[in-house]
Amino acid sequence: MIDSRCGLHCTGCEFKESCGCGGCIETDGHPFHGECPVAVCCQDKGYVHCGQCPEIPCELLTKYSCDPEHGDTPHGARIEQCRQWKADEEAGI
Repeated sequence: MIDSRCGLHCTGCEFKESCGCGGCIETDGHPFHGECPVAVCCQDKGYVHCGQCPEIPCELLTKYSCDPEHGDTPHGARIEQCRQWKADEEAGI
């Protein structure tokens, strides 16, 4: 299930319940922390998620995915998730 634009799994996010966050798709690019530049970029280009963009991994997504303090564990996990979503779409899954 695609629950974010950047590849983050919102269902496992600690802020989903504690902050009442609906995620970037549900909140039109404005999750609990305010406007998300990754979500806005994706929406502005007409994509459901970043995996549909030919520029993946762009500098912006890489910055968020590999941020030392708030990034993914392991680094780049959301980039790989977006690539998987794209592969699933191409396979008709």
